[in-house]
Amino acid sequence: MRELLPGPRILLGPGPSMADPRVLRAMSTPLLGQFDPEFTAIMNDVTELTRFAFETGNERAFPVSGAGRAALEAAITSIVEPGDRVVVGECGRFGLLLIEIAERCGAVVSAVRGSWGSVLEPDPIAAELRRAPTKLVAVVHGETSTGVLQPLDAIARVAHEHGALLMADCVVTLGGCEVAVDRWDVDVAVAGAQKCLSCPSGLSPITYNARAEDAIRRRTRKVVSNYLDLAQLADYWSPARFNHHTAPTAMVYGLREALRAFQDEGRAARFARHRGHGDALRAGVRGLGLALFGKEPPERRLAFLTPVVVPDGVDELRVRRRLIEDFGIEIGAAFGQLQGRIWRIGTMGYSASRRNVLLCLAALEHVLRDEGFRSQPGAGVAAARAHYQSAGVEPASVEDSLGADGIGRV
Repeated sequence: MRELLPGPRILLGPGPSMADPRVLRAMSTPLLGQFDPEFTAIMNDVTELTRFAFETGNERAFPVSGAGRAALEAAITSIVEPGDRVVVGECGRFGLLLIEIAERCGAVVSAVRGSWGSVLEPDPIAAELRRAPTKLVAVVHGETSTGVLQPLDAIARVAHEHGALLMADCVVTLGGCEVAVDRWDVDVAVAGAQKCLSCPSGLSPITYNARAEDAIRRRTRKVVSNYLDLAQLADYWSPARFNHHTAPTAMVYGLREALRAFQDEGRAARFARHRGHGDALRAGVRGLGLALFGKEPPERRLAFLTPVVVPDGVDELRVRRRLIEDFGIEIGAAFGQLQGRIWRIGTMGYSASRRNVLLCLAALEHVLRDEGFRSQPGAGVAAARAHYQSAGVEPASVEDSLGADGIGRV
């Protein structure tokens, strides 16, 4: 068996994104024991940075050990008891996942469904809440299966008017657009490390307020999972340092650096970078003569996830394979009712760069030409460059667009 040396990839799917080199360097530093004073100081840094990322003053703000789904399950299983009513907003694949998790907890689940590619309005949720007492409303903030960005503040209001908590799946959105937990009055927010934060998967930030903590502490039954019991996890991340599980210390280093990179860049600059490169990609996609999926206005679409309609007569799987084999570029397929109908192209975190956008458009044009789809040669790249010029970010030369490591950062 040979040494493991994976081929280089430009990750432009719905996640994971390319890991920030700062994160990888942090993860390669010497390991510490989980109760070493130096490591517990690092844990304190992570909780502080998690509050920054979520724009919250919540006492409870820490990562759950596991991928984003682990944190989603921790939140739902820790709040919901068998027989509790849960209302889930569903207009995509990850709304369906919330339904499944809640049902596995023994909840009585009522789904408020929308068409895939749309957002949920508060009135249908309010109508469902009027039908019976409800403990939790769960929605997806960024639905990567469709590219939709769900407004949360109005849903939080109707949930609280009816005595329910609001949980938001922010797995993809944290670090890529605003996640204003306190201002929107979201009770529980869950994120992932491997999307817009550009950290490898393995830790998932979560924050919850006093209302949610009260629901967790007042349970009448034990949480079915010891590992995902938020009350115990909160004690582990508190000054009490309850001995719950062995922390993935290298991952904690990586998440600290990913959150620090977010803080260093600043919210406004980071969100503008994601919006700018996503807009350039979409301009290029239209320049190629391709259609975008969905009819929601830009403010209700994910800036950093572009769903592209597969043209008639084009083999979507073969296109993705060719992009990987010939160019080392990965884009995403689709789920469920959209499978085979759209590609999902992500410009998240460290992957969000001018260089990556232009490479993706050039490669996509080349592969589509072989599939029989014709466009004006160079039209996609030209449209993206025109967008960059209009936005005032077109570099004077190719070299000006590259960082010291040769990766585009403009």
